[in-house]
Amino acid sequence: MGAIMVVVGTWNLENLYRPGGEFGPGDTTAYQAKIKALATTITGFAPDVLGVQEVGDPEALDDLTAELGGEWHTALSGHPDARGIRVGVISRFPLTVQRDVSVFTAPLAAVQNDDTGPGTSQTSRGMLAVQVEPTPGTTLSIAVCHLKSKLLSFPGGRFAARDEGERARFGAYALYRRAAEATTLRGLADGLLDGQGRQRPLVVLGDFNDEPQAATTQIVLGPPGSELGTPGALRPDKGDAWRLWNLATRIEPAADRYSRIHNGKGELIDHILVSRALIERVAEMRSVVSHGLPSISEDPTARRDAADSDHAPLYARLDL
Repeated sequence: MGAIMVVVGTWNLENLYRPGGEFGPGDTTAYQAKIKALATTITGFAPDVLGVQEVGDPEALDDLTAELGGEWHTALSGHPDARGIRVGVISRFPLTVQRDVSVFTAPLAAVQNDDTGPGTSQTSRGMLAVQVEPTPGTTLSIAVCHLKSKLLSFPGGRFAARDEGERARFGAYALYRRAAEATTLRGLADGLLDGQGRQRPLVVLGDFNDEPQAATTQIVLGPPGSELGTPGALRPDKGDAWRLWNLATRIEPAADRYSRIHNGKGELIDHILVSRALIERVAEMRSVVSHGLPSISEDPTARRDAADSDHAPLYARLDL
């Protein structure tokens, strides 16, 4: 057993903006209600390190950590998307930024992004990697992502396609980009592991915008053949130097294996993956669906004044 138990989580905070802007709550009352609701949920599962997505205003994240109380250290990606949302980390431990990635892993080429214009070689949002030291001499790297959404948007700010041809094309464009971003996330993990996955504790987490068996999610795992639930799950082999394990099947109870409800159906699109150095140190894995999740539709603007988030946080308790 290790010397310290560390709780690492991930949560898409859903449009965390201060009020008054284009995307944030319409008034201060709605904003304060959201901050309090988020803080209540976070306090309930008590993370030591939490990867966050959809931080629109850095000051809003400051408001959230102030509501949590105590000392928190914060890092945000310097590469937000067109709406201004970005990933970040809040931590009870001091942290050091290792990487902030926004360009596809070379030699991956640009991908088509819409009907017109050049392709893009940029991720939707930056991917951030930080390192913490929970106890002297014990370091832990955390990589946070928010991959391209499955909820499609169309030219002119529309959320509905003009016809099936447009819907299919933009679905393909989103898939191209999410696959390229998953490959870039895999490249980020490769750089952090450097072939030392048996010794280097690494957690990769975030909103993957797809479920565990999706091809884009599978890209991030690395060498196949040792997924949890398979005969080779914990059998040592040469792939362990690079491999990541998705903790989705470790979520208990099994009925809680979802993190968002879309049109009435639960989906597990947020994930926590760990390197070989950590896979046998996972004491617990949970999805905090008990705080209540709404069923969302294709129109994200409908929840502008909603309290809390449309995602459930996930957390893993690691025995370091």
